Amino acid sequence: ISLPHFGRRGGLLVLGLTIFLWGVSGFYRVQPDEQGIVQRFGKWVATESPGIHYHWPYPVETVMLPKTTQINQLILGRDRNQMLTGDENIVEADCVVFWRIRDAGQYLFDVADPEGTLRVAAESALREVIGQNPIQAALSDKRQQIADQTVVVLQRLLDGYGAGIDVTQVQLLRIDPPSAVIDAFNDVQRARADQERARNEADAYRNDVLPRARGEAEHILQEAEAYREQVVDLAKGDAESFSAVAAAYEKHPAVTARRLYLESVDEVLRHAGRVVVDMSSKSGGVVPYLPLLDPKAERPATAAVPSTGEAK
Repeated sequence: ISLPHFGRRGGLLVLGLTIFLWGVSGFYRVQPDEQGIVQRFGKWVATESPGIHYHWPYPVETVMLPKTTQINQLILGRDRNQMLTGDENIVEADCVVFWRIRDAGQYLFDVADPEGTLRVAAESALREVIGQNPIQAALSDKRQQIADQTVVVLQRLLDGYGAGIDVTQVQLLRIDPPSAVIDAFNDVQRARADQERARNEADAYRNDVLPRARGEAEHILQEAEAYREQVVDLAKGDAESFSAVAAAYEKHPAVTARRLYLESVDEVLRHAGRVVVDMSSKSGGVVPYLPLLDPKAERPATAAVPSTGEAK
């Protein structure tokens, strides 16, 4: 087989065409979801944004086009990751870290093992956050708060390493006590639930009894205040009456004493159901009788007393 002979001119043409094709091979396109990483003899020299660019053809320069919008997942805890909580309890935690490449140059060249670094940093961040919270918070109402705090701590660690990674989300899959103590832990949780229920019942009883007791106390105070005012007013009235009688006695002792005597006798005999007859020798014979009966009773008819002085 004989090769075609192009001659000098043909050789130059072939050489020129080869150089042209080699030069044209330096054009490349970076897609919207990519970054162009340009390497010159294996060294990272530039990061290009989406669009059409040019680099020195191979073997002088090469281009890597890693995806920067693709969301990746990293699962932690499959090996029974045990962690210490803020109140010195032990839990096993599983989570999923969602991440993407933010800076492809840092991701590929500044960290030797980006995914390994991400795994170690994620475990460290999760341990730190769980270590700041009590076990009850990790098992109940603060799971999402723990996940959000883990994102912040993990992103700070990765930025310090220059890993070129963005953490988009951390999702907690499981936070449980170790299987060896799960039964004892459940007993403790039930006891705490009973304690909380008893506390709530006590609070409800207190909220019911205290207002009623305060109301009754206020009622008693009001009655005592009214009684005090009544007694004071009566005492003032009696004092004023006594002062008036004392003044009258100073002016007319005999008259005042007679009046007080009659008033006292009237007060004593007002409720007596008896008949008083004057049998003294000064009466001088027949005297009328005085019926001292109940004022509410019917008044009896007037009658004469026999001369013998006997009452009938």
